[in-house]
Amino acid sequence: MLAELSIKNFAIIEALSVTFSKGLTVLTGETGAGKSIIIDAIHLLVGGRGSAEFVRHGEEKAEIEGLFQVDDNKHPVITKALEFGIDVEEGMVILRRDISQTGKSVCRINGKLVTISTLREIGATLVDIHGQHEHQELMDDSRHLSLLDQFGADNILPSLSEYQQVFRRYEQTLQKLKALSENDQQTAHRLDLIQFQLDEIQKANLKLNEDEELFEEKRKLSNFERVFESLQSGHSALQGEQKGLDWISMVMGHLEDAAALDTAYRGIYEAVSNSFYQLEDAASVLRNDLDELEFDPQRLHEIEDRLTEINQLKRKYGKTINEIVEYAVKIEEEIETLQNKETHIGELEKELTSIKKDLVLEAKQLTEIRLKWAEKLTKLIHKELKELYMAKTVFEIRFESNSQQFAKNGVDHVAFYISTNPGEPLKPLSKVASGGELSRIMLALKSIFSKHQGVTSIIFDEVDTGVSGRVAQSIAEKIYKVAAGSQVLCISHLPQVAAMADTHLFISKIIKGGRTKTSVTPLQMDEKINEIGRMISGTEITDLTKKHAEELLYLAVENKKSASALTRQ
Repeated sequence: MLAELSIKNFAIIEALSVTFSKGLTVLTGETGAGKSIIIDAIHLLVGGRGSAEFVRHGEEKAEIEGLFQVDDNKHPVITKALEFGIDVEEGMVILRRDISQTGKSVCRINGKLVTISTLREIGATLVDIHGQHEHQELMDDSRHLSLLDQFGADNILPSLSEYQQVFRRYEQTLQKLKALSENDQQTAHRLDLIQFQLDEIQKANLKLNEDEELFEEKRKLSNFERVFESLQSGHSALQGEQKGLDWISMVMGHLEDAAALDTAYRGIYEAVSNSFYQLEDAASVLRNDLDELEFDPQRLHEIEDRLTEINQLKRKYGKTINEIVEYAVKIEEEIETLQNKETHIGELEKELTSIKKDLVLEAKQLTEIRLKWAEKLTKLIHKELKELYMAKTVFEIRFESNSQQFAKNGVDHVAFYISTNPGEPLKPLSKVASGGELSRIMLALKSIFSKHQGVTSIIFDEVDTGVSGRVAQSIAEKIYKVAAGSQVLCISHLPQVAAMADTHLFISKIIKGGRTKTSVTPLQMDEKINEIGRMISGTEITDLTKKHAEELLYLAVENKKSASALTRQ
């Protein structure tokens, strides 16, 4: 859920911090107080289109930050965050967006800088904002198939996974066949090219780790002079008259005399004596190495030429010798295939025919499962619409399936159709225009799909426009029902909806220092009564309107109890 929202220098909001709770939160207030501005801020926070116009006049930038808490470790936001290398600890996701006076945005998720598109992808798993005439996911025909698949996920997704496995084989085989079926001129050009490449690699006669061994040998040859001078200086310092070994020999003689007179010096004499013989051996080794060391400029030249040859092959065929060899094996197989093209085409065609048969069977099974779940979904939607006083509305899920046009998600195209008046033809859901009808249809669909979409928060921005009376009450109950499965934030002008709120936030504006500011106040019971009374009367709040407000709140409590009892059942 959205737990905290912080807004600074955004439109008429100077600074605002709001804590949200689970369940249904209703935002009410006079027109122009800033209710929709808060929703606009959330919309931008989850990747909506930004503009410099949102920055409060006289300020450098607008700042929006939101803390989302996720209880489920399998929530889509965690999977999506991992895709972008974003860590989610203790189920907390913090989104932040700054918009400058120039209109440029800086976006962060859990402190990591991200692009707008990344913010939008992450935000889509957290918040679903629905306004009365806004094109949302449920109004997009291209999304209806995935919504149906979500609804029947336990049965549909396993079948879809099996279909997709066969579909990947089908695509790979089709691609191979297409490549082989190119015209003879293209095939000849390709064959000449890869034959030349194979000849070049084979001619090089590469050996694994050869480049590393050559680098080491080159390093030694390049440093020959310095190594020779160091060894010669070291040997000279040890061997010869008045040099290291001569002086240590003198020390050894003196200590031998001392040890003969006092055994206490026997140990140090032996230590110096051992060191002398070790250094004498070292001097001998140095002498032999100096005699054998020989600089070979021709060998250095050969190594450099060979490394140049290997590097040229690396630029063409792979970063390492191993990759070059693997590439050679690959094109050698391709050469054999192209040289025997007709035989391979025949084999691929047989393979493709066999895979296609499997694919048709998998697609047919997937369609049958989807049709069963579409029937269940249709019944549920009719039930929801009936509860919203749209009993005569007809809803239908239409399938268009072509068993020869395979796609990643099957051969089905699904679209939601609806007729709100008896005798009227069914039309695509996206063509429904009546505000009041649209509100109820969307609520009916949201009541079902909110359990399957996985979003953390659902926001309704005045979706109850154009309704009143018993329809308004049914909408209030339906919104509350949606809030049982997801956190719901709702801007409303209906007292029935406000009465059902678990949290009621009153949005108001004040003028201070010649500037307009927006404030948010959580309402207690007495304040709720006054606000709902204002929503009922619209002007003067009388004792009668207060009684009506109290009655609405009482009925709301009873309705909530009934809803909770049904949920437990």
